[in-house]
Amino acid sequence: QVQLVESGGGLVQAGGSLRLSCTASGLTFRNYAMGWFRQAPGREREFVAVISWSGGRSYYADSVKGRFTISRDNAKNTVYLQMNRLKSEDTDVYYCAARFSVTSTILEFKEEGKYGFWGQGTQVTVSS
Repeated sequence: QVQLVESGGGLVQAGGSLRLSCTASGLTFRNYAMGWFRQAPGREREFVAVISWSGGRSYYADSVKGRFTISRDNAKNTVYLQMNRLKSEDTDVYYCAARFSVTSTILEFKEEGKYGFWGQGTQVTVSS
């Protein structure tokens, strides 16, 4: 049974930082590209970032580029999202997702439909 468990969310002031983690089990982690998405109530899920299976390539939404960094540790089955210079508009539930892929092609993985497994989400609240 595949499980993705996010952690690290919380309340932070605007301009602050948080690091989200997502630990996977039940799959061969190094065979998966990993993505982060976010969603606010009443809105569609929004792509944030994706990283290739090796960690060699990453891609970001324009809204977070230069502020967020995605990384992974395949030995720990964990993907991270370092979020700096947080803004009130970053307030959302953040989800990690896994997509089977052993290539470095990740641009197409901006769509949530490309992912087969999802975590339950972790709330990030940025106060202004």
